[in-house]
Amino acid sequence: MSLFDRLGTLVDAAHDDKCSEKSFTLREFIHMAQTPRGSCPILKVAMTNACENNCYYCALRRDRDLRRTRLTPDEMARAFVELHRKGLVEGIFLTSGVRGGPIRSMDDILSTGELLRRKYGFKGYMHLKIMPGADEAQIEAACRLADRVSVNLEAPNPERLSALSPDKSFREDLGRAIRRIKSIIERTGVRSGQTTQMVVGAAGETDREILVTTEKLYKDFGLKRVYYSPFRPVPGTPLEWLPPEDPRRTARLYQADFLLRDYGFSAEDLPLDEEGRLPAGTDPKMAWAKAHPERFPVDLARADYHELLLVPGIGPKTAKKILQHRARHGISISDLRGLGVIMKRAAGFITVKGKRAVEDVVMSLF
Repeated sequence: MSLFDRLGTLVDAAHDDKCSEKSFTLREFIHMAQTPRGSCPILKVAMTNACENNCYYCALRRDRDLRRTRLTPDEMARAFVELHRKGLVEGIFLTSGVRGGPIRSMDDILSTGELLRRKYGFKGYMHLKIMPGADEAQIEAACRLADRVSVNLEAPNPERLSALSPDKSFREDLGRAIRRIKSIIERTGVRSGQTTQMVVGAAGETDREILVTTEKLYKDFGLKRVYYSPFRPVPGTPLEWLPPEDPRRTARLYQADFLLRDYGFSAEDLPLDEEGRLPAGTDPKMAWAKAHPERFPVDLARADYHELLLVPGIGPKTAKKILQHRARHGISISDLRGLGVIMKRAAGFITVKGKRAVEDVVMSLF
């Protein structure tokens, strides 16, 4: 196989929902990602699709019949730089299967990052995956090289992880790495932030379990983002019989995640049914607002920032615009759309100087 044929296979291997025997073009895997540097096209790729672990859901698992390949750090760096010079990518997300143990696998990732930064002078976005079992010096080196580092938590607690990845320890392998990253970032002051990812729908976990863990990751460990990957069954794995998870579930989890991360909600605030699931028919913020009529209406002429964030149709940017506009010019119902308020969501929950905004919306229809 040529260098770029192998790269295509390893790009495929780095995508949770696209591991297959089909041949893909590289352009299909270059996607726009929101990064600390803004939106940019990144290449998400694995150093190797060989792996010593036997995770029940994973396309790369040790016991699965799969053509294995790898790139050396020099090959990976050269391939990425060629794509970068052609203007196809501006950043890289680099992960790996575990080959020769976590220390060796982490060394390959680090060597590639060092080549890109130091030999080729690449200054763009870099996200490096931390292998469970990497030592502290390797983690610190990754934090110094990368804009983002991450350890895939995979599940919200030890019990659920055991149903997915029997070779991994939730606390010793994954939790310890997350704690080390936090400590290193605080001690060194490097720019890196850390993220993680959970597989949704493969281990019988509830939304409550996921969101309680998510809240802890944000509050106690300072994570920048938690990502939710809907389970997709992979032929030749022990969980191939499970149905795929509905992506609408992960969409609701992201909405709840934003409430935890950006809106000041706690996991206890979120509307969950008796089975610990978020409502399927409406977004969690709207469901919360309808369940708490005592908190509304919110008067936009008097409310503080946190009160504004309770209103459906008002996010952090809009809340700040309202406060700035109000301080300079006062505020009226006619100002709201221009400030970014989504009136069809907010109207029933707000007043301005005691006047219900819904009245203005109705009048504007005639």
